[in-house]
Amino acid sequence: MMPKNVPLSKKSKQFLENLRVYLFSTGKKEKEIDEIVEELENHLMQAEKDGKSIEHIIGQSPRAYMEQLASEMPIDLKAWMKYIPMILFGAFSFTVVRDLFEGTLAYSLLEIIGFLIIAILFLTSISLTFRYVAGKNLSTGKQFAILYPVALLPMALFIGLIFLNQHVTTPVISFGMIGTIIIAIVTLIFIIGISIWSKTWVLPIVLTFVSLPDYLLGFTSLTESARLITGTCITFGGIFIYLWISSKLAKA
Repeated sequence: MMPKNVPLSKKSKQFLENLRVYLFSTGKKEKEIDEIVEELENHLMQAEKDGKSIEHIIGQSPRAYMEQLASEMPIDLKAWMKYIPMILFGAFSFTVVRDLFEGTLAYSLLEIIGFLIIAILFLTSISLTFRYVAGKNLSTGKQFAILYPVALLPMALFIGLIFLNQHVTTPVISFGMIGTIIIAIVTLIFIIGISIWSKTWVLPIVLTFVSLPDYLLGFTSLTESARLITGTCITFGGIFIYLWISSKLAKA
């Protein structure tokens, strides 16, 4: 194995990062992704040392290479069977945390079905978006402009679901005080656990911006429509600022 004493160019580093994201978004094994990226990194180092380009190593366009490589690798179904419940529960936690401020949890059949549909739509959209972004040589600003609306999609759909639930009557399932406490504890453990596992506190921070403004505005004299508009602005604005700062720190 070639010693890593020659720093890669910015173009090669971005290609490797995009390759990692693309392979992950297509459900490949993390261990295999690491091995492929490490091997390719060594080849790129040697190629740059010899004055050759990325295309000389991969023999085609970066996107075509990613697609061909992904088609040759098996999908890690076992890992995705773990990720999907985590993502679904993560999406559900947004509603749970917000509703805990109001007391005992109770959800209509429409809300429960809506939660599942929104989670599935989010999984699909984020996977397709990651593939698109990874396959393009986009600047950080353009990547952010594409990913940010997709990240906000679930919140927009949840708000729409809230309005729909106010006008459509379906059976309600109440969890009672004991059930609410159990769900609250499980949700808290999940939020802390997923944050430690992912080494980022983005979930609790986003949850705070989603849940806390509406709760605090409830103590003001604002009308319901004014609280909704103000809370939405604070939520989306706060998340935008947080993601923007995180992007700048990651580049520093």
